[in-house]
Amino acid sequence: MSRFIRGVLTIMAGIGVITPMMQAAEFTSNAGTVFVMTNAADRNEVIAFKRSYNGSFSEGRRFDTGGRGSSGATDPLESQGSLTFSQDHSFLFAVNAGSGNVSVFRVLRNEFLFLTDKEPSGGSEPVAVAQRQNLVYVLNAGGPGRVVGFQFDHEGELRPIKNATAFLTANVTGGASITISPDGQFLAVTERLANNIDTFKINPDGTLSPIVVNPSPSPGAFSALFVPDGKLIVSETGAAGTVNGSTISSYTVLAGGSITAVTQALPTFGGANCWNAVTPDGKFVYVSNAGSSSISGFVIGKGGALTPIGNTVVGTNPAGSTNLDIAVSADGKYLYSLNSSTGTIGVFAIQQDGTLNNVDEIQGLPKSAGFNGIAAQ
Repeated sequence: MSRFIRGVLTIMAGIGVITPMMQAAEFTSNAGTVFVMTNAADRNEVIAFKRSYNGSFSEGRRFDTGGRGSSGATDPLESQGSLTFSQDHSFLFAVNAGSGNVSVFRVLRNEFLFLTDKEPSGGSEPVAVAQRQNLVYVLNAGGPGRVVGFQFDHEGELRPIKNATAFLTANVTGGASITISPDGQFLAVTERLANNIDTFKINPDGTLSPIVVNPSPSPGAFSALFVPDGKLIVSETGAAGTVNGSTISSYTVLAGGSITAVTQALPTFGGANCWNAVTPDGKFVYVSNAGSSSISGFVIGKGGALTPIGNTVVGTNPAGSTNLDIAVSADGKYLYSLNSSTGTIGVFAIQQDGTLNNVDEIQGLPKSAGFNGIAAQ
């Protein structure tokens, strides 16, 4: 009997047998769940918040990653992708920066997690994970920053790929995000301290070709994300000392790994834009301006050109929220922001024109407690 089957039986025993008399709303997957990671140094956990059919949220179970986080106050990982779904949302990956490993969970009924594997990250301080098909890459930000590749199977287990370790440009350059192109040909990594956008060609065996270093034309490159049409979108915090000086750019990755700008340094009219999230249809991209407690939105046009939605700032959290990472639900209807300083999760409904309607604020998280990572079903 596989570990997965044994785990399912254990979970089913713990939550009880489902009977026909139980209301369908309890166990259907349409309502959605938001997951956040505690990043606690003694015991890293993922917390599930279940959305009911009336739109309200309640805290569900907590799931032990089997590893340790880095702890801290606000944004200790300084990364995007520390908690991320697989392409089909059937698995959830979580980094354990304190213990140097990565946990993999099978997602059951959209709200329960079963730990299928935990593997050493191949480096120091893993901060982000990217997956496509049978490949997983982990970004390690500590020491000599590096990317490490793994084979990923249908039971949720990781196996290191021989010679699939690639180093960043130097020690402690602030590796902050990792993303794989839709065609599976390229891997992109940001170095926030060095202000680089690095690309690697993915070889057929999962190994990586030599690094191609692209100095970011705009200051403060933090997070990068490939969108469905293959363009690379980068969030930029802006020059030090500027007020609401953050920007966003989009790029084409050329055959050799160099990048060329499609839209360069479009203002977000916010401060500390570090994270971004794209709707599943690839139509809109949103960025989290942590310094101004706001969310900005942009239309992704033909060829990856970005244009502002309305007045650019499309959503506002309470002042001083320090909204960190953001996530869009799998159905493209909601956007969630992890608000560190207020210990909340901002909930926004995505309108047809891309504007946001603030519909809720999930309470109950500790304030400034080192939480990092958010993912939504």
